[in-house]
Amino acid sequence: FGGGTPSLMDPRSVEAILEAIGKNWSVAPKAEVTLEANPTSVEADRFRGYRAAGVNRVSLGVQSLRPGPLAELGRLHSVDEAVAAVRLAQSIFERSSFDLIYARPRQTLSDWEDELTEALWLAEAGHVSLYQLTIEQGTRYYDLLQNGKLKMPDEDLSADMFELTQELTIKAGLPAYEISNHARPGQESIHNLIYGRYGEYAVVGPGAHGRLLVGNQRHATATEKMPFDWRKKVAARGHGLVTDDILSWEEEGDEMLVMGLRLREGIDPRRFAALAGRSLSPHQVEELKRIGFVETLPNGFIRVTDKGWPVLDAVVADLA
Repeated sequence: FGGGTPSLMDPRSVEAILEAIGKNWSVAPKAEVTLEANPTSVEADRFRGYRAAGVNRVSLGVQSLRPGPLAELGRLHSVDEAVAAVRLAQSIFERSSFDLIYARPRQTLSDWEDELTEALWLAEAGHVSLYQLTIEQGTRYYDLLQNGKLKMPDEDLSADMFELTQELTIKAGLPAYEISNHARPGQESIHNLIYGRYGEYAVVGPGAHGRLLVGNQRHATATEKMPFDWRKKVAARGHGLVTDDILSWEEEGDEMLVMGLRLREGIDPRRFAALAGRSLSPHQVEELKRIGFVETLPNGFIRVTDKGWPVLDAVVADLA
């Protein structure tokens, strides 16, 4: 349950959805059932209801452990509420995680080191997601940036923050298994791994995107974005799908590169060749190895190195 604010749902709604899934699909006994939640005190009180409904993992949108940035990011919770929600989640759910955003306006390397150290002390459940801030059009940050009123960390500082993040998380026993996700062994998010391994995922709800194999063709699906319009479509025809495209071999290969090279485990070049109908260019692979951006593992997988991760988009573009 993710995207938007699913923790505004009554736990009984979550239970009804899970019951419907159970009636229509075979669900593995140890299936991961994650719900994204905001760490406000009101929503934290619902945690026990979600656990009773069948949720066994929560992901909390903490975003920052500093009051000023929380306000700038438009978050409604306080630092104390966030910490309390993380602790409560850890006491109720077998598995939990929380998110932080760094490389924020005016943030220094020392600021991030202090905040991340606190976060890793808090991350007893063994999973944390750490994202560099992306300025999206339509946000307050975007308007300030366009008007020259926002000082963002430059590329060198952002790279230093990324490197520091890797150092501190490894030291804390939560290495990156995906470029923005860190976990103790065995605590990796299953749905994150499915995306990275270019697996299948069915989706429902407004604005959701899925990938499904029907026969030997991979379908890219998308649902109506606007909730009320989505509900009308579901009432009229039983689903809210607005897109159902069959991907070409080339598109499948490109998507596998984009998602798979984010994983520490890398990608299987033989699977890439089977999906894309072509092999990776040996010349490109060797050139990226020469400059230290990729490496081949003993199992034959190709992965991006620590040096290559900060320029992942360029590495993907070269291979694609």
